[in-house]
Amino acid sequence: MAASVWSGYLTFGLISMPVRLHSGARSSHVSFHMLHRDDHARVKQQLVCSEEDKVIGRDEIVKGYEYRKDEYVIIEPDEIKRIEPKTAKAMEILEFVKSEEIDPIYFESSYYMVPEEAGRRPYALLSKALEEGQHVAIAKLAMHNREYTVFLRPYNGGLMLHTMYYQDEIREIENFGKTDVDIKENELKVAHQLVKALEADWEPKKYYDTFEANLKELIKAHLEGKQVNAIEKPKKAAPVVDLMEALKQSLAQMEGKKKGPQRAVEAQRENQVHITDEPQAKRVAKKKGKHVA
Repeated sequence: MAASVWSGYLTFGLISMPVRLHSGARSSHVSFHMLHRDDHARVKQQLVCSEEDKVIGRDEIVKGYEYRKDEYVIIEPDEIKRIEPKTAKAMEILEFVKSEEIDPIYFESSYYMVPEEAGRRPYALLSKALEEGQHVAIAKLAMHNREYTVFLRPYNGGLMLHTMYYQDEIREIENFGKTDVDIKENELKVAHQLVKALEADWEPKKYYDTFEANLKELIKAHLEGKQVNAIEKPKKAAPVVDLMEALKQSLAQMEGKKKGPQRAVEAQRENQVHITDEPQAKRVAKKKGKHVA
């Protein structure tokens, strides 16, 4: 099992249980190194003192808060440690709310909450109670120099923890949602038919990053001394003049097309590149311009 990102106690009422948190998801992408174009050597990033114009080590760095232009309050690591709230080691459930009351806009990161041996029974009890009551638990948690409001929800027999944004972190856009248009009944009817035609069960495994897949194919092509086909760029969409007619044409296009998972797979395949038989010089190089034949 991967290393935990937090360990401590979860409490509600007089019940306390030792738990650990493990990352629930992480992004995956093709990673590139930064190279000097002339000799393909790795580029280094260094910490440079702007006053002395010299490279310094990380052990020479302190945190500074700029309260006035070029004036700072210096904060030492041990000072931050002394002001950590109790939630750095103990999460107390503050309240239970219905799961549908929390808008997804507040969701930030997801973590698996795993009980230690001594906490397995109360952990299972809490998970079952939340599942049957369709509640989530709200608590506070401090980690990574920040205190979060979190919610716990039942998931596959266990508990998932989600950190949330605070209310003052949620951005609002003026007049958002105020379209000031009248929707005709017949337009809405056809729109419902179009939604029905595109309806499918949620299967996350059928979705993947076509951009990353294309990067991997491009790298493979360079290694083999070949090329990839270019993706046709989308044409600029024309403004809809007759909404009803556009809805009817959209619905007509759905007839005979693949449904459900096949449609999503087909759409993604259309955005993937393929290695062609057209040769090109290998784009592989070693440091100091020593090219691989």
